[in-house]
Order: sequence, then C-alpha cells, then structure tokens
Amino acid sequence: MPVASQSAILDIRDIAFSYDRSREFIKGLSLALAQGDCVALLGANASGKSTLLKLASGILKPSSGTITLWNRPLASYILRDRAKLISYLPQITDVHVPFKVKDVVSMGAYPYDIPPSMTVEEALHTVGLHEKADALITELSGGEKRRALIAMTLVQGAGILLLDEPLANLDIKYQIDLIRLLARLREAKRISIIMALHDIGIARDFGTVILLKDGKILAMGNPTAVITPSTIREAFDVDIDVSRLWAHERFLCRG
Repeated sequence: MPVASQSAILDIRDIAFSYDRSREFIKGLSLALAQGDCVALLGANASGKSTLLKLASGILKPSSGTITLWNRPLASYILRDRAKLISYLPQITDVHVPFKVKDVVSMGAYPYDIPPSMTVEEALHTVGLHEKADALITELSGGEKRRALIAMTLVQGAGILLLDEPLANLDIKYQIDLIRLLARLREAKRISIIMALHDIGIARDFGTVILLKDGKILAMGNPTAVITPSTIREAFDVDIDVSRLWAHERFLCRG
C-alpha cells in the first residue's frame, strides 16, 4: 500500500471532483506516493482513472480535499516548477505534426533555463531510439512513439511519472519493452510511477494496485490482495481465474 502521508512525495487527501455540478465523480479519494513507488490504477471505463491522474498532475483541480507535492500544495507551483517534479503522459499521444524525433524529445527541456541533467541524446539512447533521432515522429510505429514521449519525460527530469494507458494499442513486444524500460528507470533513478491500465495481468507487476469504481477506491494494496475473484467481479462484472496471473516473471516491481 502507498506509504503514510508523512513520508509521501505526492499526498492526495480526501479529494472530490465533479464534471457535472449535480453529481460528484471523484468522491473522498486519498492516496500517498513515496519515492520509488509503482502504483497501478485499475478499473472499468469511466471509473475515474484518467481523472485521478489529471488531478494528481494539476491539470484538474479538486473541488475539495488537498493535494501536496513535496509538502507544498500542488496548486502553489508555477507550471515550469511543477513540470520539473511531475510528468503526465496522456492516453492519447498521436503526434500528427512532422517534427523530428529529437525535436519532440527536446521539448522536455522547456521548464529549464539551463540544460537539464539528461541530454536529448542520452534520453534517446535510454529508450533505444538514438538511430531514429532525425526521423519524423509521424513515421514511427506506435511503440516507438510511446518511447519517444517517454524520452521527452526523461529530459524533463521529473521524479514522478503519471502514465495514462501507455500500453494501449501496442503489440505485446512493445508493451514488454516499455515495462522493462520503466523498470530500469525506477531502479536507476528511484522514479515513482502511477500508471492507469486495463490489463489485469500486467497490474500484478506493480507494488501497489488501486482498484477504482465509480470514482471511489474499491480496493488498494498489494496485487494478490486486490486482484481477487470477488473484487474483479465487483469492478468489472466478470468472472475470471486470477490464479494464473502469478506464475510469470515480473518486470516492473520485484520487491
């Protein structure tokens, strides 16, 4: 489970949010993220995963409750300073403008007046795209585009990554490549990750799973405690055999 608030770098307490004034969508939701934590968000469509990530990133503001980042109210940061600490990758990442890959990755440096600690070249090497630096991003495959945007977040240098369905519509190979890349980043840089997912099998790779339903936390804890037949039935209205999920190698969080 995410750590107690006093040691959290991102602390969300009892927040509420509504798209429609007549009905709250996010209701009394709390979680805390420590350095190096990796958290999976699971839930059916419209359960609140994307909204929670937008609230955590500062794109949306809660109607009540508090969100603090490194012991300061999230809303008190100017955009440039917040971008140095927290990075949000939305679910829709199609790039239609014919920029070179290296130019897209360099956009991660926008919060800085001086060059950030990781160069564009280093970030491209990290994600395995250094040979395509001069290619147009519109020419990349779906998996390569995702990796290019991850490289942009590396240049950005934020210690918290908020990823909304980064594996969506990717072939299995690219899903595994991206998970392994995130594992390397977490181990090398103590990056904290919150990732929204649809794939229950991949969620068992994470240290903590949060299962959402109707804007509330249905269950939160380690994967074996959260991913059970009863909770999956309640969240997704489906019966599955979850025992098969635990037999395979874990890529992201091994302890």
